[in-house]
Amino acid sequence: MESWSIEINKEYLKFSAAHFLIFPDGSSERLHGHNYQVSCAISGALSEFGLVLDFKRVKPIIRELVDALDEYWLIPGEHPVLKWNERDDEVIEIRYRELYYAAPKSDVVILPLRNISAEKLASFLGRALLERIRTDFPEMPVESLKMCVEETSGQQGCWTFTA
Repeated sequence: MESWSIEINKEYLKFSAAHFLIFPDGSSERLHGHNYQVSCAISGALSEFGLVLDFKRVKPIIRELVDALDEYWLIPGEHPVLKWNERDDEVIEIRYRELYYAAPKSDVVILPLRNISAEKLASFLGRALLERIRTDFPEMPVESLKMCVEETSGQQGCWTFTA
């Protein structure tokens, strides 16, 4: 059995963001940032033109997704203990246990995640890319998609979809 895929790992598919990770015991990291690097692999049938998906058409979508996270503080909007609210003066207040933070709304992105880990960022970006491919390229049935987010050199979280 044969299969085909494209792999995308371009230097410009990166974003810088602040976060803190919340551990299972309830402890958390200090607020810090990473220069995240994103890569992905997409498998599917070859088109009549011998392509899984045209690199030129998918790279801008990935770039758009990572640019939406670049230079923001990423907050896990679905964490069961962390709470956030927006004040009338467009400041976001974040409370986690005894921790309190406040930041301009324009500096914060609330993500529909329970934690801001490399694995969860990979799933967030991977699901968004899969949805965009299904919308923008309905003729291209994705057999599998793997999205990886590297937070430091040699350390990444990955998410894989298989049809």
